[in-house]
Amino acid sequence: SWRACSSLRLGHSLFSNGLLRGLHTTQAAHKAQAGRYRVTRNRSKPLTYEMANQPCQIAHRKSWNSWNTTSLYEGLREPETVVDDIFIRKFMTGTWHNLFVSEVIIKRQHNMIRIAGIVQRKIAARKMYFLIGYCEELLSYWLKCPVKLELQTVPDKKDVVYKYI
Repeated sequence: SWRACSSLRLGHSLFSNGLLRGLHTTQAAHKAQAGRYRVTRNRSKPLTYEMANQPCQIAHRKSWNSWNTTSLYEGLREPETVVDDIFIRKFMTGTWHNLFVSEVIIKRQHNMIRIAGIVQRKIAARKMYFLIGYCEELLSYWLKCPVKLELQTVPDKKDVVYKYI
């Protein structure tokens, strides 16, 4: 590396002045930790099936959370679709506050958006039907396409626990 510096006419003064003091080189660790949950001491942390599978298992054991064709070669509207999916997820978790016990799954087919998930039975059926209609109408108006909610209900949050870590 000294030869490279001298060939670039940087010389020794650059290193003695401390301009490259922040340059550090180490070997790569190659340890991927993203999307993996840490095991607790008493194995009390509940995981759903979606959470229990590691990110490398997507398309093998685990399905995608967003189904669309924008990631294909020359797919259209990729940035808009990502922003729409983020908006849909935030809107659903905010509207159905503390009721979703699974991931919000978004499926796009032609001009229709289908939103799926598992919800707890904490509220009355009349309120649940109102929230379904409310979400479908507002999202259809904002996204300019028909939106259909496909929700399943469970009596307790413990019913969707796949394993404890």
